[in-house]
Amino acid sequence: MSITFSDIKTAADRIACGVVRTPCLESEGLSRRLGTTVVVKYENQQHTGAFKARGALSRLMTLTEDQHTHGVVAMSAGNHAQGVAYQAQRLNIPATIVMPQGTPFVKVRKTTEYGAKVELEGETLEEAAAHAQALASEQSLTFIHPYDDTDVIAGQGTIALEMIEDDPKLDVLVIPVGGGGMIAGCAVAAKALKPGIEIIGVEPDLYPSLTNALKQGASPCEGSTIGEGIAVRTIGATPLPLIQEHIKDVVTVSETSMERAVSMFLSRDRTVAEGAGAASLAALIEHPDLFTGRRVGLVLSGGNIDARMLSSVLMRDLVRTGQVLTLSIAMPDKPGQLNAVAGICADLGANVLEVAHTRFAMDLSASAARLNITIETRDETHAQLVIDQLTEAGFTIRIKDQTEP
Repeated sequence: MSITFSDIKTAADRIACGVVRTPCLESEGLSRRLGTTVVVKYENQQHTGAFKARGALSRLMTLTEDQHTHGVVAMSAGNHAQGVAYQAQRLNIPATIVMPQGTPFVKVRKTTEYGAKVELEGETLEEAAAHAQALASEQSLTFIHPYDDTDVIAGQGTIALEMIEDDPKLDVLVIPVGGGGMIAGCAVAAKALKPGIEIIGVEPDLYPSLTNALKQGASPCEGSTIGEGIAVRTIGATPLPLIQEHIKDVVTVSETSMERAVSMFLSRDRTVAEGAGAASLAALIEHPDLFTGRRVGLVLSGGNIDARMLSSVLMRDLVRTGQVLTLSIAMPDKPGQLNAVAGICADLGANVLEVAHTRFAMDLSASAARLNITIETRDETHAQLVIDQLTEAGFTIRIKDQTEP
């Protein structure tokens, strides 16, 4: 069963009372950094922090009175769970959410705070889905699929409807791809309003499910990814034909690009994105030639990133760009050496973050010592200036790999 632009317009009217018409704004910081015009749809400002609230409400609003009374069940470890729970609570619909047993506690807590009953079942999403389907059958619950559902797809398509209405000069939309519901709905809406616009999907290198489907590939879909919200092995049967008909292309992005995108959203745009939500920006970072000179609309699909993960991503990006580095310095074991190193760093404006000194480095002579000093610099050029000055002062320096103990 397919959907049309009329279905998306109907969904937009149906859900208007329960979702945020999120901002769709040109980002001066990102545009300047990337050398093209970047317009962002901030779905991280949606209820529950992600776009999933749209599709969830679209589907819940179609329930019969009997289905409303019996309640709904959904399977998710993240944004779909919270979207269904939030909208079901608003509509006074009993909701059960099945999550895999390894789901982080913070996600379980947020879902229960929205009034849903949470059941932890199975080691994988597939096992959790099987349990949810069993509950639906046993308890006469309506199963709310995260992407393989026409009403859900129509609800997600309202994102592009709003984007084209707010910024009709957009040349291309870049949309994260998991199960395919969002890009399918958005492609139908965008192409109806502006037939010449291009739609490009983005998925992690580790989960090229749409790439496989469109290009007859057989690449494995597995592994740990920062884009866990779009780590889906198989594109939904309902969205796939819509995607095949309407999108221009799909690209994959590396873990490094997604990490850089999360960091860039925060540093250049002052907004928080989760890994999956930042995938659209990662496409511009990794595939700039596709977008040069164009007005590019990015869907920032969600901002629900764990604080520890965000901290790790930001620090890794500082290391990657040379703004934080650890210098391993061999030096004579005599007074004044640490002061000399610290003085050079201070004179050049480098900030010392951590110092570790040992006289027992077995690769050095007994008359030598090793200093590991972690410094913060402005950029790679500034870091190299510090290294050059220390070398000229007679110190032997090695940049320490951050994976070393």
